[in-house]
Amino acid sequence: MKPLFTVVAVAALLAGCASYESRIERSLTSAGLSRPVAGCMADQMVDRLSTAQLKRLAQFAKGVDRREVEQMNLREIQRRFQAIGDPQIVEVVTRAGLGCALMGA
Repeated sequence: MKPLFTVVAVAALLAGCASYESRIERSLTSAGLSRPVAGCMADQMVDRLSTAQLKRLAQFAKGVDRREVEQMNLREIQRRFQAIGDPQIVEVVTRAGLGCALMGA
């Protein structure tokens, strides 16, 4: 389960600026996800989140250090992610990660 939250943090890192979908997909692929899973997640995030929400996610990501996330326990990762303050962001990113990974998109 910990890798999922690392993936979520990585996805958050690229959620700001031009071409959200391709940036998110590239980031997830760089983090080790297959292209189909990364593309699936990026597509869902862009379709279900507003530009303002994607920017909020990018702001959150600026304070995320992937190495630090890898050292955190699941509860701490969840607490930090929920601190974004937008349940829809948390839901969309989490569902995209789980759904696309399970489908092997």
